[in-house]
Order: sequence, then structure tokens, then C-alpha cells
Amino acid sequence: MRASLRVPVALAIGVVIGVGVSVGHSVLADRSDATTQSALPVTELQNFVVVLDRVKRDYVEPVSDKKLIDLALHGMLSGLDPHSSYMDPQEYKDMNAVTSGKFGGLGIEVTGADGVIRVVSPIDDTPAAKAGIKAGDLIVKINDTAVAGLSLTDAVNQMRGKPGTKITLTIIRKDAPKPIVVTLTREIIHVKSVRSKMLEPGYGYIRISQFSTGTGDAVREQLRDLEKQAGGKLKGLVLDLRNNPGGVLTSAVKVANTFLDKGDIVSIRGRDKDSNHVWKAQAGERMYAGPMVVLVNGGSASASEIVAGALKDDRRAVLVGSRTFGKGSVQTIIPLADGSALRLTTARYYTPNGQSIQGEGIIPNVELQPAKVEAGASSALTLHESDLSGHLTNPELSQFDDKEDESKKVDETEQKLAGDDYGLYQGLVILKGLVSVGAR
Repeated sequence: MRASLRVPVALAIGVVIGVGVSVGHSVLADRSDATTQSALPVTELQNFVVVLDRVKRDYVEPVSDKKLIDLALHGMLSGLDPHSSYMDPQEYKDMNAVTSGKFGGLGIEVTGADGVIRVVSPIDDTPAAKAGIKAGDLIVKINDTAVAGLSLTDAVNQMRGKPGTKITLTIIRKDAPKPIVVTLTREIIHVKSVRSKMLEPGYGYIRISQFSTGTGDAVREQLRDLEKQAGGKLKGLVLDLRNNPGGVLTSAVKVANTFLDKGDIVSIRGRDKDSNHVWKAQAGERMYAGPMVVLVNGGSASASEIVAGALKDDRRAVLVGSRTFGKGSVQTIIPLADGSALRLTTARYYTPNGQSIQGEGIIPNVELQPAKVEAGASSALTLHESDLSGHLTNPELSQFDDKEDESKKVDETEQKLAGDDYGLYQGLVILKGLVSVGAR
């Protein structure tokens, strides 16, 4: 019997509309199927053949053998858990396209459970993000078709389409008084997974929207650029993993190693002991050892949870935000001879402290409630005497005018940040606190 090629991966939580899912590490295990098979259930197989024949003969419309078998395979895999599935040749091809960082669709990561399609996260700068779709939204209608009764694969196939075509989604959002209808135009999605900027002099910010094959190298490049802008040394760094659905496992390991110089990063354990593996930080690969804050939320899943878990367990960074999604399972891609493939859950992954986050997520060190600071609000901003019109000046402090001007610029920057992104504002405040006490 021909041995099957099995590719273990740690996948993004669901399906990226327009493609498939992001694949993980490329460790290969070539094993004979004969060693893993037990006795075939003859009676159940006979029932399957009887049902197949009966459907062919009596169903209201003619159905081909290929379609029936494809439906059976889809049902077999999707019935196991939300992340196992059968991919036909086109779906498998689409999935592989994700790792290149360029694909067509809406730029939205979804998962299916209990008859609903849930948004894990929109991808930055895509039609979904621009339309205001948020993590946690429930998609209940695609154009005029209700999602109830559709499989995840069917729903995804309906949302995919030719770039330039429009699609209307009806979503239910927690605390929204009524369903929200949004119309999006499908695009070729060019994913730039890493962005960076200086928040204030000496304080850098790196945003990772998902983990593709080049993410690890991109983070290191952006970090070098930030250090250059900071005059050779950063005071502190904010790493933003909010609404990051995951992706390539080896990229997540490389990102974690950018900030760690020793210890475990992640391990996987499953029924097949030969596939168990531990990824450790490689000495000499750490690029930044200063104070760090990592931002996470309910849209942080899979590979982003690996990075967050490693940095938290090593006490390398302070996690700020809300509990992560809790996708701690590993999928293995098993290519088949006709170009199709199976995506099968084969293991769970564990943080360095041995915690499986499957279904639980990672609890941040500092939990934030959703908040938005409106312009002019005083709840998060402090008014000083010097802000009052016509305030008296202190002549003894004139020598410090330049420093005060610089301080005022920083205050104005923080006020704008508080209004635009309250989570990031709080992260920066906490980071400054770490710097002030000399934390690493």
C-alpha cells in the first residue's frame, strides 16, 4: 500500500474567506498506512454502500458518485471537530495560496460551530476590516441565503468569488440592537503581515496581523528599523497580536525566539508519539531584551497564542487585553493522490509551563474592558494648571521650556492615542511603568 505524505501543521483557527487556512510547520513524516489501521468495520461499511446505492436510485434528482463520495468525506471530517475537514483539489490549492501572503476574497477568518458562522478576526486593510466587521460577529445570511443549515465549507464557498464582485453579509453583533447588513467587494488580498511605527521617542510598536512564511524575518527587519529610529536602543516595545488568527507555526516560533534566548517556546503532543515535538529558543537568536507589552484579545488565536503563551510563561512580557480565542490544536495536512487533501486534528499544543489552551485561551496579566475615550472626555486624561487659558508662568522654570514643550507633545500624542486605540494607549502606559522600574 502506498505510504501517505503527512504534513503536521498548527493552523489558523478557521477558514480565510477566499482561500482556505494558513499552514504551519513543514515537518514531514512518511509512514505506512498499514501500521495505523485496525480491523475495518464490515457491517458499517455495508450500511454505507447500501445508503450510497439507495440515494443514487431514489433521490429526487440524479446525483453522481463523485458528488456523493465528496459529501460523505466532507461530513466525515467536519463531524469530528471544527478544524478537521476534507479539501477537494481546488480547496487544497487555495489553502496553499494563503502562505504566499496573496489571495482573493474578503480577508476574513471564520469558524463554524453549532450551525453558525463566527468571525474570528478580519485581516488588516482588507474589505472585511474596512467594512467594520469585528471578531465575534455571527454571520447569519450570505446575500439572500440563510447560513442556518449550511456547513462551514458551503458557507465559505458562497463567500468566495471573483475579485471585483459584491457580496452582502447580514451579521449579528453582541449588544447591537438589530442585525447589521454590510456589502463588500471581493478583492485580491495582499497581506502585509507586519507593520511598525514609533509611538513616542524610544517606544516602538510592531503589529502582526497574521503569521505567513515571511513573518519571522519581517519582524526582525522592522525591529532593526525601530532601533535605528531610537538611536540604537529602544526603551520599550509593544507587540500587537490582537485579531491575529494565527498561521505558520515556524514563523510564530521565530518571532518568539526574537525575544527569547532560552527555554521552551511550544510543544505538541498527540496519539502518535513519533509526532510529539518541542520547539526551544535558540541561543544567539534573540534581538531584543528590553521591556515588552503584548496586546491580545478574543481574536488572537492559534499561532498568535503560541507567541503570547511563550512570552507570558517566560515572564518575558506583560500581556494586556482580554482572554484569547483558545485554539490549541494541531492539524495535519494529508495530501491525496487526486490533488485533494485531509486536514485532520492530530495533537494539542502546550505552552512552556505545560498548559493546553484548547478551549480555554490565555488570560492576560492585565485584563482590559472594552472602552473608547471620546474627544474631550476626562476619564482617562488629566487636566493641569498649565492647560488653563491665561495661567501664570513660573520664571524660575523658563530654562526647562524646551523640555516642557517636548512633554506637551508627548501628552498630545497620548491623548490622541487614547481616543483612537484605548487598548494600545493602556499598553503604552503599562510599558512606561515597566521602563520606570527597570524591568527587562
